[in-house]
Amino acid sequence: MRLLMLGGTGFVGRAVAEDAVRRGWEVTVFHRGRGGVPEGVAHVRLGDREGDLAELAAGEWDAVVDTWSAAPGAVAASARALQGRVGRYAYVSSRSVYAYPAPAGADEDAPVVEGGDGDYAQHKRGGELAAVAAYGDAALLVRAGLILGPYEDVGRLPWWLHRVARGGRVLAPGPRDLPLQYIDARDLAGWTLDAVAAGLGGPYNLVSPPGHTTMGALLGACADVTGGDAEFVWAEPEAVVSAGVEPWTDLPVWLPPGVMHDAMHCSNVGRAVRAGLTCRDVTETVADTWSWLRSLPGPPPQRPDRPALGLDPAVERRVLASLA
Repeated sequence: MRLLMLGGTGFVGRAVAEDAVRRGWEVTVFHRGRGGVPEGVAHVRLGDREGDLAELAAGEWDAVVDTWSAAPGAVAASARALQGRVGRYAYVSSRSVYAYPAPAGADEDAPVVEGGDGDYAQHKRGGELAAVAAYGDAALLVRAGLILGPYEDVGRLPWWLHRVARGGRVLAPGPRDLPLQYIDARDLAGWTLDAVAAGLGGPYNLVSPPGHTTMGALLGACADVTGGDAEFVWAEPEAVVSAGVEPWTDLPVWLPPGVMHDAMHCSNVGRAVRAGLTCRDVTETVADTWSWLRSLPGPPPQRPDRPALGLDPAVERRVLASLA
């Protein structure tokens, strides 16, 4: 297989490129040249998705994987530029395209937002529409949920790992058995490459089955791999929220039971499972992410278009004192 990776140096793109190299595929990476590419990539072409596509004017590939997250015009331009020279176009979209709030158990037929130049959800939906306009049934729409794993550049699991590694009393948002739904970037990559090789098209929710892990299991895995002396102080969701702590941003991954949790952590992924989706255990995702973090010479990468996440230590101390 000949794969064109649009990007390939960041989080999900790197996972896809590395997986394709391991399969023995011929991988071409098109990016701006701001980061290194995985070992084994056969060809590197430099350009800018928002203007300079000259390096994509020639060449043929069996498949392309596109992870673009900003205004959808870039997806439309690359899809048109590659028409007739690419067999399948896989666009890594997001479950954010569903009209909020998506109810628990929603599948790929749930209502979606309008695509266009707007917020993140509209950007991703616009990217889907652009891919389908150019490739029709040969467009694979990978509607990813929460993505974790090595190379994460948003800061969710890295924040928890660093916080638990510091030790001491750690605010743990409950309930402990709160089900979580996410996808390891490597499982996303593997499923996507299998899907394009099998000729799949259309939308797929790509995230672990509901209840793949829990908040307690996630934090327990963080404690196990960091070896710190963290003491988890479990707090009821109402106490956390009433203390002014923001779910998802102050305490990454966590959403209290209710509408927001149902929309993020209760998606129907039956279609992807029937198409071969398997998900590694949370302990492996956490351990490998911690190993990657420890290998870095400095702080982990942070996407410039995303705010820094995590609870301010002073706020955490205040909340812990109030709970006591």
